[in-house]
Amino acid sequence: MDTNSHGVRINYDDLGKGEPTLLMMTGWCANRSTMFGQLAVESSKYRQVLSLDWRGHGLSETPREDFGTDDLVEDALAVIAASGAQQIIPVATAHAGWMAIELRRRLTEHIPKIVLLEWMVFEAPPPFLRALQALQDPQEWEKARQQLFAMWLTGVKNQDVIRLVREMSAQGYEMWARAGREINAAYQQQHAPLQSLIKLNQHVQVLHLYAQESPGYLTAQMEFAEENPWFSVRKVEANSHFPMTEVPKVVADEIQRFVSSSAIG
Repeated sequence: MDTNSHGVRINYDDLGKGEPTLLMMTGWCANRSTMFGQLAVESSKYRQVLSLDWRGHGLSETPREDFGTDDLVEDALAVIAASGAQQIIPVATAHAGWMAIELRRRLTEHIPKIVLLEWMVFEAPPPFLRALQALQDPQEWEKARQQLFAMWLTGVKNQDVIRLVREMSAQGYEMWARAGREINAAYQQQHAPLQSLIKLNQHVQVLHLYAQESPGYLTAQMEFAEENPWFSVRKVEANSHFPMTEVPKVVADEIQRFVSSSAIG
């Protein structure tokens, strides 16, 4: 299906029936079909699922002019409006989480919960911020991107994940530099995703599903959850940075348990 976002054609899938509706949003430089194809099918057994390609990605139109995070938020709003759904739960991979937070700010009561997938929910460490800067350098961006790919694929044998990363490599300097710019700006302005969520006028229930561990990451999130009962975290048994692609049924079932829960923050 197609809809229009400020003059740009946005392509999306609309599967299943029943609200609240899941809105699946990829991170920068990824396509919905390879990232969410099977997850959308599994999740549509429970409820309506919308899955979009951002402008400049997948089957959506590439505008001539530059664009950024605010434009992607408009893409998501256009898909929501076209679907007619009233209750939306964003399912956001990595830095699409910034778009999910902004959707909550704008739509408030229409977004009762948010699902975050594989995100850096605390402040970004200096090496990552340096990588974002390198992605914006015409001389350094390919090396920086390759380092990300190597980290994401270490020990990974799942062919769907390998194909996803290979397709991400089809995006060139312009898009990767844009991603580096926008992600860096978000961390500079909002510091950390969890801090941004705290500042929302009304707490929204948030679930973080992730697989790749770093020392102390799960413990820190669990400690945050003890002080902020609207937040919960689940570590998924998977080998890659993309559990939504590697183990889609596991992720779909975790999302369904969270969505069907009556807990209120």
